[in-house]
Formats: sequence, C-alpha cells, structure tokens
Amino acid sequence: MIDSSTKKITLYIIFISVGFIFLIRLFWLQVVDDTYVRFAQNNVLNEEVVYPARGLVYDRNGKLLVYNDAIYDLMVVPERLKKLDTAGFCEVLGISRDEFDRRFERIKKSKGYSKYRAVIFEKQLTIPVYAAFQEKLYDFTGFYVQTRTDRKYVYKSAAHVMGYIGEVTDKIIEQSKGYYRMGDYFGVNGIERSYENELRGTRGIKYVLVDVHNRAQGRYKDGLFDTASVAGLNVTTTLDHELQEYGEKLIANKRGSIVAIEPSTGEILAIVSFPTYDPNLFIGRERGNNYLKLLRDPMKPLFNRPIAAPYPPGSIFKIIMSLVGQQEGVLNPNTTYGCARGASFGSVHVGCHPHSSPLALRQGIAISCNAYFCNVYRSVIDNRRYPTTEAAFDQWRKHVLSFGLGQRLGIDLPGEGTGNVPTSTYYSKIYGQGHWKASTTISLGIGQGELGITPLQMANVTAILANRGYYITPHIVKAIAGKKLNNPAFTQKHFTSVDTAYYGVVIDAMQDVVERGTATIARLKNIIVCGKTGTAQNPHGKDHSVFFAFAPRENPKIAIAVVIENAGFGATYAAPIASLMIEQYLTDTITRPWMEERLLNTDLIHQPATNETTTGKPAHSTH
Repeated sequence: MIDSSTKKITLYIIFISVGFIFLIRLFWLQVVDDTYVRFAQNNVLNEEVVYPARGLVYDRNGKLLVYNDAIYDLMVVPERLKKLDTAGFCEVLGISRDEFDRRFERIKKSKGYSKYRAVIFEKQLTIPVYAAFQEKLYDFTGFYVQTRTDRKYVYKSAAHVMGYIGEVTDKIIEQSKGYYRMGDYFGVNGIERSYENELRGTRGIKYVLVDVHNRAQGRYKDGLFDTASVAGLNVTTTLDHELQEYGEKLIANKRGSIVAIEPSTGEILAIVSFPTYDPNLFIGRERGNNYLKLLRDPMKPLFNRPIAAPYPPGSIFKIIMSLVGQQEGVLNPNTTYGCARGASFGSVHVGCHPHSSPLALRQGIAISCNAYFCNVYRSVIDNRRYPTTEAAFDQWRKHVLSFGLGQRLGIDLPGEGTGNVPTSTYYSKIYGQGHWKASTTISLGIGQGELGITPLQMANVTAILANRGYYITPHIVKAIAGKKLNNPAFTQKHFTSVDTAYYGVVIDAMQDVVERGTATIARLKNIIVCGKTGTAQNPHGKDHSVFFAFAPRENPKIAIAVVIENAGFGATYAAPIASLMIEQYLTDTITRPWMEERLLNTDLIHQPATNETTTGKPAHSTH
C-alpha cells in the first residue's frame, strides 16, 4: 500500500514534468523556431532585398568599359498567395496556366526554398509588362516588383577579359554559405568572376508595410530595421582600350591571339582572342539562349585562346635554346654549325631553308637556322657531364620551366592553361629508360614535337627578354576603388635559371631578325624592335604564323606575342600585326597604311586550310 507522502511526491513530479515540457515548448516557439514570427511578419511586411550596383570597370586610362542598367524582376512570397486571379495574372505575364504551375513546382524544388521568403517568379520584365503589373499589383497578392541592375558593356571588345554575369547555381548557393539566394547573379567568367567579391558590393534589406490589397503603405518603423546596400568597388584594368580595340580589328576574320604586356610591371596592355563575341549577348532575357548558340558555334568563340590554347612555338623557341645552351656551357657567341638545307640526326632529318653556312650564334638566330638549333639541343641533351640522357633532359626541362612554360603563370582570369613541356618519364615510357637520346626528341630544339605554349606564355617570355632575365606575373587589374592593387604576387620578380650575362648576344640577334633577318617587315623608323619569327608546324592543317617582340630595345615599354592559326610563315601575318600594334602603342599613329589595309581586308577563316605553301610544296621550315 502506497502511503500519502509517496502519492504527493509522485503528483509533484508529474506537475513539474508537465510544466517543464510546456516551458521547453514555449522556449522553442518563441526563441528557436521563428515560423510563427515569420508568419505574423509576412502578413504585414515585405522583406525586400536591396541589391547594390556592381562596381564599374575602366581601362588603364580611365575609359569606362562596363556599367549598370536597371532591370525589374517579379518576386513572389508563396505563403501569401491567397485568392489569386490566376487567369488575369497569366494574361498580364503572357504565360499559360500550365506554365504557371510548372514554375511553382520548380520554385518548391529549388535549394533553400522557403514559402516565407521572396523568390523570383519572372526575371527581367519588359517595360510594358512592368507597367501593366504596377497598375494591377493590388490584384496579385504575394507578388511585387523588385529593381536590380544588369551589366552593360560600352564596347564589343575584350569580351573574354570582361566576362559576364549569370544566375547562381545550387552549387554556388551552397558554397556561398548563405550569401546568394535563388535568382541572384554572380560573375561567371573573366574579371566578373575573378573579382566577384569586390564588384558585387553588399546587399541591404528594406521592410515595407503592405495592406490586405498588397499595396505598399510605407517603411516599417520609418526604416529603423532596414540595412543599406553598399555599392561594389570600381575596378581599373591594365588594358589600353585603344590598343585592345585596334588588335581586334587587325585579327578579325583570322583565328588566333594577341597578348601585349608592359615588361616592367607585368600589366597586360591587350589580350585579344578571335573568334570572339559581343559581351552584350550575355545581358537581358536572352542570355541563356545566346549562351547555347555560342557554345554550339563550331568557331568556338567562347574559347579564350590567349590563356588556354597550347601551340607549338616553332622557331621562337630557338631564343630559349640559345640561352639554355649558354647556361649549360655548350654554346657561346662564336660556336658555329653548318647547314646543308638541313641536317640529319641519326635516322631523323630536319630540313631548313637556303642560307649561307656555317653560322655563329647571332647569325643562326637572325636567319633562323633549324640545323643550328638542333645541334644546340643535341649538345645539351648529350652532354657527358650528366650520367644519363634522362638526367640531362631533366636539367634542360628545369631551365625551360624557369621561363614560365609548362605551368600556369597565375593571371587573374579564370581558365588559364598550363601548356606542355614533356618530361623524361614521358619519353622513357614510350622508348624505354636508357633507350632514347637527343636525336629521338630532336624536334624539341626548334620548338616542335610535344611542346605546347600558350600565347600568354609566349608574351611572358618576351617580357623576360626585355627585362634581361625576369618576369612579373602577368595580370589584368591595376587598381580597385582607385587604390593600386596590393597583391604581392603581381609585384614579385621571377628570375630564370639563366644568368643575365647571356642575354646580350640573344637580344643583339633579335634586333638583327627585324633589321636584316626574317622579320624585316616588322621594322619601324626611329624605334628599335627586337623580335623573332616562328612558323609552327600544324598536323591538322596549314602552319601557324608566330611572332614575338619587344620595343624599344632600351627601357622597353611593350612585349607582344601574336599567333595566327593556319597562316603560314611568321613574317606573313603575325609579324606585321605585332609591328602595327607596337607602332600604335608607342607613337599613337600608323605610318604604313598599306600594311594595315592588307591585314584589315584579309579573311583567313573562310579559306581552306592546307599544309602547303603557295608553290604547292610541303612546308618544312620553321623560320
């Protein structure tokens, strides 16, 4: 039998337990779970996101390149949809009832969906539709129009540099840790992507009182709880718009790339890719359709050739071979080699064009002798100071990598490629360790074989030559919010493994190339240009025309690389384009209108590409 004291204790425990459960529930409802608070608030308040204006983009001279334009999105708070005149709504918007239902299904399945949070129902209303909604908004409880900005591009140039903005994906929303919401925009490519955090600004929140008819009644508590948006920071690029636009005119109707760098700073003056596209195709309601059209275009206009396309460098690589050979002690300015329309290395024969023989280093560069630089390569790889071919090759590769090849340089644009500098392991897998030597890979000595170099890397090598042995990482942004970009990566000097003393004879020879060698077409009056032509053999068609140069010789202001696909010799198209670009940048004038006119009127894209010269004979030379 239970005594009375035990009954009392039991009752006390029951009452205390029930009370404790109620307290926990009240705490959950009032503090932890904000569902009911949101329900009450959303019956009288609209929580509207105030989107900041993205930062503007300028060129190095203060010319505006990218600005903002107002757009209007139709927003909906799903929980507030009561007695909606669906037929009238669909009529104003110009959609069917089935489409209306499909959109709500997509909204409900989207990441981060909440029936209490406003989401986009229709993006970028046209002005007539926007006006119609403003007149009838009181009939459509739960809907309101929100203003934000979209990008406008002043010029059609530099599309691959500027990039574009687009709607966030579920993955981006998740990675942003709550910053982005469904329907938000972010930088997808180019500067818009690389500097998204600086350009996007900070969103604000505005609380607006609405009546039962969905009509705004003013700010809640006079805006006491509102947070102001903060506009994005303006970005000043390193680009010279005039030079960029001029380069795009010269390369029009030709597949290829132009990259121009200021050697002393690593600032990119122009970076041209063709085929290209109008960046304004990525604004407005048709951006998605336009993207798909460009993506399917066989010309690949979205492909950023200057930073991603690896080309065989051809004879411009002879410049690097000249430096590596000297550094390895197997070459000096007086070293001579003969050439009889080429030379044989084991079972491999390398052809060359007619010229005097034998040649020393300076003449070998100026005339671009294939036999000479194959011999230089062989002397490096077969050097007896190394115990094996693999060890000598690894040392050669180490030197080549120090010029920024075979790796990403670190440009502040997405999508940079590495190019390719083959490894000894690669060849040992093919031929067997200890069963290959210099003659096996002899084509590397003249920039062929498995070598792949991006136009950006080519221009960077030219900057190294202009600086006599070092480069600063190429970059596209100069200042943010008017303050010089404070990024140590864009001020540090990267030195090659070749001593400065060995650059003199090479630069002398590069001057000879332009003044009396294979690139006399690039010669300028009163400006010393140092350059090197290349004809990169292409297994898929006609050879590529390649040229790089810097000018003036003393205190260089511009280093440039040009690649024109399927265009033949380096002096045919690449050298004239580079020469005109140099003249335009340094003098702001063009003294050879005949050359300019020829390039502007040349269409190489719609001509059949063959691997033959104008004589119909195979093109073997890489000068």
